Amino acid sequence: MAAMLKLTCVVLACMVVVAPYAAEGAISCGTVVSKVTPCIPYLQGAALQPNCCAGLKSLLAATKTTPDRQAACNCLKSAARSIPGINYGNAASLPGKCAVSVPYKLAPSTDCTKYIQW
Repeated sequence: MAAMLKLTCVVLACMVVVAPYAAEGAISCGTVVSKVTPCIPYLQGAALQPNCCAGLKSLLAATKTTPDRQAACNCLKSAARSIPGINYGNAASLPGKCAVSVPYKLAPSTDCTKYIQW
């Protein structure tokens, strides 16, 4: 009985330690940014380039889990703050122009915790 209690304690301790890392998502901000970098000229007012849509589609394909989707959303918001002259109207039109479904508005006010499915 004592051995079972010790094993249970060890398992619970491991779950507490691992849970925060699992919730962060496996996709990195570097990956997210690299996939959408071709979209920056469009976000600043230039013409839409085909490699932008390819990158956006690749990003959506790479974000299969809820933590990945939330991490990607947060990374996009963070990256957008560092892009000078971003046109949020262009950002909002991007999913439609690329024929992809993104369940949230690409805007600084988006609450990424509310969007878990595409």
